[in-house]
Amino acid sequence: MLNNRKKIIAALRDGNALLPGCSVALNSKSCKKYDNKYGLTYLGFVIKENYSKIIMKSVSTIFSSVMVFSIIFISCQETKNKEKETTKIKRAKDYLQLPIAMSEQWKFIGEAINEPGYDIWGSSPIRDDNGNVHLFCARWSSDNPFITAWRFNSEIAHYSAETPEGPFQFVEVIGNGKGNKKWNSSGFHNPNIRKIDDKYVLVYIANDGAEKHGPNQRIGMLLSDNIDGPWIEKPNENEPLLSPPADSAIWCNNSGCGVNNPSLIKHPNGKYYLYFKGMSGPRPEGKVSMGLAISDKLEGPYIIQPYPITANESVIEDGYAFLWRNQICLLTTDNHGILEKGGGLLWTSEDGLKFKSEPLSGFHNFEKFYLKGNVLETANARYTKEVKFERPQLLMDANNEPEYLYCPSGVAIDGSDGTNCYVLKYEKDK
Repeated sequence: MLNNRKKIIAALRDGNALLPGCSVALNSKSCKKYDNKYGLTYLGFVIKENYSKIIMKSVSTIFSSVMVFSIIFISCQETKNKEKETTKIKRAKDYLQLPIAMSEQWKFIGEAINEPGYDIWGSSPIRDDNGNVHLFCARWSSDNPFITAWRFNSEIAHYSAETPEGPFQFVEVIGNGKGNKKWNSSGFHNPNIRKIDDKYVLVYIANDGAEKHGPNQRIGMLLSDNIDGPWIEKPNENEPLLSPPADSAIWCNNSGCGVNNPSLIKHPNGKYYLYFKGMSGPRPEGKVSMGLAISDKLEGPYIIQPYPITANESVIEDGYAFLWRNQICLLTTDNHGILEKGGGLLWTSEDGLKFKSEPLSGFHNFEKFYLKGNVLETANARYTKEVKFERPQLLMDANNEPEYLYCPSGVAIDGSDGTNCYVLKYEKDK
């Protein structure tokens, strides 16, 4: 009996074996006689049921494992997709935070200042605490020839309006030459206004009135606690804020145009950056580039850096410096067609020390693009016959985005007796 029991158990263990004397499988009812004989009633069915439970438990375990793995896999995929999406969003934000070409966004509005009897030049805008807009411009009597008047007769005048588009009204003259043979004896020109350290700061150029104009141009500063003055000259009439360097190792030593086209900003690092135009030697061989002088204090002294900051081959000038989208920018004219002759160039830099060699488009040619070639025959060519913008300067909005552009032109397109200042509006969704 013991041997038969062992055979039965072995058969049950093997699962597909036949019991002794049986011609059918383990779970067959025909094997019941063996079940009764050896006290294993319905053992086959019990074992089958136990096997079924084991199999079902295994299937359940496998299914649960598959489900867990699937959830983990899907979760990982979702995490990867989210990471990719986050990366895309970050890249998009980074792109949006970088300066872009401005030229397509400018809409020409019209004249900001047209003052009978005067040539108007280089209008620098600023908004006061009450929201009024002020322009500080170079001007001189249009009775004088333009080509000499800007050098010797120019003065700096203050205009104001309730809105950026004007109309602007004359307020007062805040700076002019005294004809005293000092460094700023004549030719107060190229004004650039800022509010820095709770003070209104205006940098400008002037000269000593010498007949040989160019190398004698220097940069000065006027300071005030109020937009309406009084204005204090810094350093003083005996010493300009910036002169060409005496050190022959510095790029603009013996500059044929002195130092001019000033534009001042306070850098995020806390220092004061004064940008200017200079030449790498006397005329005519000296190359014109933009330079930089740095100071730890607003009132100086300013130290000219050893090398120019732009890598231009053609002449550029009228650089307007401003901070925009985490970059230091320079808006200059493009008089020789680096991108568009008669248009403007936008130079960008991460640190303000060296600017990218390939500029963006700053604005288009006045006549060809904004006027669509429609210039009246009565237009008065005071400075040049080319109808183009000069000395561009920006008014930024509360978010430090461009809002308006102010530029003079050497041609009074309405035929007036002097040059005028024009205004363009920045349309972000254009």
